Amino acid sequence: MMQHRVTRRGFLGAAIASMGLVGCASATAPAQDSGQNATQAQATVQPKPAIVVTSFGTSYASSRHATIGAIESDIREAFPGYDVRRAFTSQIIIDHIEKDTGRHIDNFEEAMDKLVSEGVREVVVQPTHLMDGFEYQDVKKSLESYQDKFDKCALGAPLLASKEDQVAVAHAVHDAMARFEDDDTAICLMGHGTEAESNSLYATMQEVFDAEGFKNYFIATVEATPTFADAAKAAKDAGYTKAVLRPFMVVAGDHANNDMADPEDPESFVSVMTEAGFEVQCVIEGLGQLDAIDEVYVKHVQDAIDGGGAQ
Repeated sequence: MMQHRVTRRGFLGAAIASMGLVGCASATAPAQDSGQNATQAQATVQPKPAIVVTSFGTSYASSRHATIGAIESDIREAFPGYDVRRAFTSQIIIDHIEKDTGRHIDNFEEAMDKLVSEGVREVVVQPTHLMDGFEYQDVKKSLESYQDKFDKCALGAPLLASKEDQVAVAHAVHDAMARFEDDDTAICLMGHGTEAESNSLYATMQEVFDAEGFKNYFIATVEATPTFADAAKAAKDAGYTKAVLRPFMVVAGDHANNDMADPEDPESFVSVMTEAGFEVQCVIEGLGQLDAIDEVYVKHVQDAIDGGGAQ
């Protein structure tokens, strides 16, 4: 079930880099020189600074457009003075999309190398990762090798970087799921999970939901803790008899459709919840479809431009 983006938020103040024309012909220059000078002027115009929106990626085209595409679009609107580029970090997904559609999406290094070759002098990299996990750290490490190739090279923070971000995300999800709220229904959110220390953010987000009064929200992960069984037990102990499942991920791709919503897989989230006695329905919507989530990423880009991005 796809949620359509029917409203547009107002953007943050755009940060627009100035571009100066140099070597232009003067009014008194000979006519025969004007064409040469104009060519020289064009050649010395600095290209726009760039924002590289860097995502793991998804092979699900509809979700790719509705989530990653929406984030990129909002960033593009908020910063019209910047050239917004796309990069994926999963080479498997890049290759899959190219095989199926013939369309190539740059990996992170390809996107950065293009900016270097084009003479771009300022770049902001904004990952769409939820947290400072292995994928985010890989981007950060790779970016270090480009620091001496640009005048300014900044990294934006992941989605859940601060308490302010975490509260904003909790409210964005709650607002999106309000249509399912009743006294019998648990809202169960499925994250990916990671072996990195940042996996603790799932427990932190559970605490945030509880503190904000959203006590019918329960978080589980595909590959770490809390598990599907943990969420089922917590919801059951709280007295809920129905459950709505939603991915706590930027995109609603393979994990959402299979690990969460496949009733034929006995280990899927929907199967575990059904086996626990819940009446279950699934919402196949990524976090990137929510305007309020995209707004957090826009804020992180602005922080990076201002010099207060990820450290």
